[in-house]
Amino acid sequence: MLDFRIDTFLEVCRFMNYTRAAQELNLTQPAVSQHIRWLEEQYQAKLFCYENKQLSLTKSGELLRSAAITMKQDETYLRRKIRQIRQTENDLSFGVTPTVGMYLIPGPLAEYQKKYPDAQISMQVENSQQLCERLDAGEIDFAILEGYFRKTDYDSLLYKTERYVGVCAPDYPFVKKPRQISDLLGETLIVRESGSGNREIITRSLSRQNLDLSDFHSVFEVGDMNVCKQMLIKGCGIGFLYEAAVKNDIKSGRLREMELCDFQESHDITMIWRKGSIFSDRYRSLYEQLKG
Repeated sequence: MLDFRIDTFLEVCRFMNYTRAAQELNLTQPAVSQHIRWLEEQYQAKLFCYENKQLSLTKSGELLRSAAITMKQDETYLRRKIRQIRQTENDLSFGVTPTVGMYLIPGPLAEYQKKYPDAQISMQVENSQQLCERLDAGEIDFAILEGYFRKTDYDSLLYKTERYVGVCAPDYPFVKKPRQISDLLGETLIVRESGSGNREIITRSLSRQNLDLSDFHSVFEVGDMNVCKQMLIKGCGIGFLYEAAVKNDIKSGRLREMELCDFQESHDITMIWRKGSIFSDRYRSLYEQLKG
């Protein structure tokens, strides 16, 4: 069981404010300060410092924060497993991004369920940012995502590398015949919501050419993968999605790929869990079973 002062430390990290942390924990500010001093004495290091009147973590504080989040996640997992001791050891509690959930994981997960028919399985489908938050909170054990994540906070294994393609309706009326990305700036760009891997990938790809989402005529933000595809099929704009998500639509003629001379993108889909977790061997074993 983690020392209760670790919770205080993490709340101060969350708000970067002693008063806010005290209010959240229903403690007095002096009590919060006392907890932090106790931890600093235990670790023989300053955990916070003030820069320009702004509270920030020291390098030691950053290290403790990362380790504390992992330990809390492990403890949450351990508590859940102890409560479920009579259930199978093959239970799963994990998260995936929409592309993974709809197009990549169903086959391997079906095989897993056939192999372990008594397993209790919980799969959350959210964007990359939300999955990392769930991991940090101990609400899921691992995640398979296409978005970016802080490699300093998570251990990871490559799940798959997927091609990323530009698509539109077959008869989409371009303002300018597209040969390169800059030819598309007069169009409406359909993108996923902020925090999604899809949005991050196209944003980073554009930035390498000194372009931004705001350079397009307009941006149509959609928070659901299926709705995004339907808007593309109906000719509401152009978009960029994983090939796995649109290959059947391209094959059936509902969408067509835009051939752009300066856009050849692929992206890694990754399985992640908290760095240094004591359950890392189990996650590596699950990776082999779910990789398909």
